[in-house]
Amino acid sequence: MFTEYEIETMVAIPEVLEATQALRKDFCKTEAPYLEINEHDFFSLIMMSPTVGVALADGTVSLFEELALNKKARKLSKGGYFMKKDPVVYAMKFLLKKYDIWSDKFFHVLNVAMHASFDMATMEKETFDHDKAVSTEEYRREVLDTPYILIRFIASFFLENDEEIISTNRHIGRNEYLQMLKIGEQIGIDKLPIFQMFCKTFDQKA
Repeated sequence: MFTEYEIETMVAIPEVLEATQALRKDFCKTEAPYLEINEHDFFSLIMMSPTVGVALADGTVSLFEELALNKKARKLSKGGYFMKKDPVVYAMKFLLKKYDIWSDKFFHVLNVAMHASFDMATMEKETFDHDKAVSTEEYRREVLDTPYILIRFIASFFLENDEEIISTNRHIGRNEYLQMLKIGEQIGIDKLPIFQMFCKTFDQKA
């Protein structure tokens, strides 16, 4: 998961800041006219959007999923984990209600941020055999060879803890798995070999 300092650094990139400001203005005007949230915290909300999407895979968010989302949101927000009224947690409530309407716009900003953070175009040229089984050793080596910032993006989007990125003993529901694949396509990482290998590390359950 990204730290608040990494979020701060990323938001300082001109094209990321411009895209974040434009979406914040649109989102607040349309969905939350009284929401007070700075660029840092709004970009944190944008970073939460893939996680929110997976949580909504079954149509509703369970209490356990809500607690996990709030915990992650507080860690991403500027100013600390123990804020009484965390702006990212509060803003996320609006996103949860209208996720289907706003997800594409949020994912567009994520795509801008990723292209500004690493050479995504070069990585897209690499090929991956979808029918090939991926061994634990191959996956772990690929994680080590992949740009650090991309690993951070994937872990922040789809895992509770960064340490889990190297693990291959993960379980996920079928609906959540399909949603993860869909989100990967929407944010433009579906063609990256590391994302395809990452998806293969999940054991699907009904």
